Amino acid sequence: VQLQASGGGLVQTGGSLRLSCAASGRTLPTFSRYAVGWFRQAAGKEREFVAAHGWRGTGTIYRDSVKGRFTISRDNDKNTAFLQMNNLSPEDTAVYYCAADSDGIPRNSGRHYDYWGQGTQVTVSS
Repeated sequence: VQLQASGGGLVQTGGSLRLSCAASGRTLPTFSRYAVGWFRQAAGKEREFVAAHGWRGTGTIYRDSVKGRFTISRDNDKNTAFLQMNNLSPEDTAVYYCAADSDGIPRNSGRHYDYWGQGTQVTVSS
């Protein structure tokens, strides 16, 4: 599975962005059974978990600092996952990566994810 993240950009504090993660590849017929996660890495910091969406019935999870502001969703017919980010703050500035886990369980540790996209830059100005 290949993942392509997009939708990043420069936005002012309080603004919104919607990131997309498009999946492609020969295993696509089973994409709906993958968990999809979003992670981010700010300059000089370690990568951190943001949100994850499991396959049917397994739900979604978020890091505490984005709860109520970010929403993860997916459109399995289009093999695409999304991260809607509202009320952004400078602390959200980072490169955002999407990842996919073939076992379908939403997890907050990157070591569980089999596939990673290339990242998209999100910059929030104060």
